[in-house]
Amino acid sequence: MEAADAHREEENDPQFEPVIKLTEQIDTKTMEEDEDVLFKMRAKLFRFEPSTSEWKERGTGDVRLLSHKQTKKVRLVMRRDKTLKVCANHLISADMKLQPNIGSDRSWVWKVAADYAEQPPSAETLAIRFANSENANQFKEKFGEAQKSNADLVNSESAAEKTEDKKEEAPAAVEEVKPAEPAAAPAEEEQAAEAKTE
Repeated sequence: MEAADAHREEENDPQFEPVIKLTEQIDTKTMEEDEDVLFKMRAKLFRFEPSTSEWKERGTGDVRLLSHKQTKKVRLVMRRDKTLKVCANHLISADMKLQPNIGSDRSWVWKVAADYAEQPPSAETLAIRFANSENANQFKEKFGEAQKSNADLVNSESAAEKTEDKKEEAPAAVEEVKPAEPAAAPAEEEQAAEAKTE
């Protein structure tokens, strides 16, 4: 009897061939390929909802500080586990202040002028909580370094713009002097023309 059951299972073992064979793989771009990871740690992110005066969970995943290879600007990016949906994406500016969350030594709160995790970008109050206070302090240290780095970039860019403005103003002054010289040339031509007629 067992031999007959085993023989039936072998006969009833269906084989399904795929209708379409997928041989082409598509590379998905995250727009993070041109950036270096300065900091990466697992955390839980919250955002403050002012209409209800409550903290809403935005996601759990790896928070990363990314430095662009060409511009050197540092931004904070956090993606949710499994879905990899962006739950935080903003440039770190010097006016952001990490403040300790009341009653916790392992979380920080800060305000963002424009967070690009959702469309359209919006001003948000965010809070991040780590597994322990050591991780929270590491985040604060790296966040501070990123702020300083971005502030230095902004200062050097503004200094470069001022230098360019001065360079642009200087040639303009020289160009104003040059038109006076060609104005004398037609008078010389008239004198030469008069000399030829005489």
